[in-house]
Amino acid sequence: MILHQLVDYDSLRLIWWALIGLLLASYAITDGFDLGVGMLLPFAGRDDVERRVIINSIGPVWEGNQVWLILGGGAIFAAWPQLYAVAFSGFYLAMLAILAGLILRPVAFKFRSKRDEPRWRARWDWVLFFSGFVPALIFGVALGNALQGVPFRLSSDMRIFYDGSFLGLLNPFGLLCGLVSVAMLVMHGSAWLQLKAQGPVAQRARRYGSVAALLTIVLYALAGVLLWSYVGGYRITSAIDMGGPSNPLLKTVEAHDAGAWFANYATHAWTLAAPVAGFAGALGALLGLRLRREIFTLLSSALSVAGIVLSVGASMFPFLLPSSIDPRASLTVWDSSSSHLTLFIMLVVTVIFVPVIVAYTSWVYHVLWGKVDEQAIRSESGHAY
Repeated sequence: MILHQLVDYDSLRLIWWALIGLLLASYAITDGFDLGVGMLLPFAGRDDVERRVIINSIGPVWEGNQVWLILGGGAIFAAWPQLYAVAFSGFYLAMLAILAGLILRPVAFKFRSKRDEPRWRARWDWVLFFSGFVPALIFGVALGNALQGVPFRLSSDMRIFYDGSFLGLLNPFGLLCGLVSVAMLVMHGSAWLQLKAQGPVAQRARRYGSVAALLTIVLYALAGVLLWSYVGGYRITSAIDMGGPSNPLLKTVEAHDAGAWFANYATHAWTLAAPVAGFAGALGALLGLRLRREIFTLLSSALSVAGIVLSVGASMFPFLLPSSIDPRASLTVWDSSSSHLTLFIMLVVTVIFVPVIVAYTSWVYHVLWGKVDEQAIRSESGHAY
C-alpha cells in the first residue's frame, strides 16, 4: 500500500483547510499584538523612555512571531496553489503595501536608536505606527473582499484573469472589515502592553485598549449585520465530488442573496463557536483591562482574535475564494487543492516541524517573561532598543 493512501483525498483537503485556518489564526494572535503595539506607540508613550519601554516589550519576539505568516503563506502556496495564484496576483498592490509595512518595521527598530535626536526618533515612531496600521487594515480589507467575492475568472486551460483593481478593494464593506482588524489588534496590543509595561504606559494601554475592545464588539457586530442583510453569498448547485480533480470549472455555483454565508451556522451549530469566541473574547478583554487582570486580558483578546479570523472560514466553507464575475470559477476546498500525494507529504512535514516551532517559541517567551525594566533602559543596560 502506498503510504499517502492511508488518508483519503477528501480528508486531507479538509485537514488542510483546518490547518490553514489554524496557521492564519496563530499569526494573527502572535504577530497581531506586535502590530497593535506599533499602532499604540505614538499614543501610549509620551517621551523617549516610555516609547523605548513599548518597543522593548515586543523587541525580543516580533521576528519569531512572523514565522507564522511565512508558514501560512507557504502552506497556501503548497496546499492551495490556485488560491495562492489568484490572491497574490489579484491582490498584488495590497500585498505590496503589507510587505512594505512589514519590511519597514525592522528598519525602524534598528534605525530609531542610531541618533539621539528627538525629531529623528519621532519620525521612526510614526513609521512603526504605519507599519502596524497598514498591514492590519489591509488584512481585514482582504477578508472583507473574500466574503463579497473577488472579480477573477478562469479560462478553459485554467489561466487566471483578474478584472479588479486595488481601489476596488477599498469598498465600504471591505474597509469596515479593515477597521474591525485594526480595532481587534489594538485591543490585543493593549493587552500585551498591560502585561509587559508598568506605570503610565500600562495605564494608557488600558485606556486605549478598553476603547479598542468596545469598538471591536461594535464593528464586528455591524459587519455581521451587513453580512446578513446586505452582502450576498454563494452556494454550490451541482453535485460535489469531495475527492475529485482540482478543476473549479467542473461545478456550478450561484450567487445568492444576503444571508447565504450564515447557512453553515444553521447546518453545523458547532461553527457558532467562532463568532461567539470573537464577541466573548473581546468582552473578556474589556473587563480584564478595566479590572487589571493581565493574563486573563491577554488570553481573552487572543480568543477574540482567533474567533474573528476563524469565523470568516466557518462562514464561507467550503469556499476559499468566490468569484464575483464568474461564480463557477470560485475556488473551494474540494476543487482547488494540490495532489493527494503533495497534501500527505506536507501533512507529515507539518506534524514533525510545527511542534518544534511551538516548542522553541514557547521557550523564548518563557525565558523573556516579565516586565520591561524602565530603569535598565535609562541606564542603557539589558535591552536591545
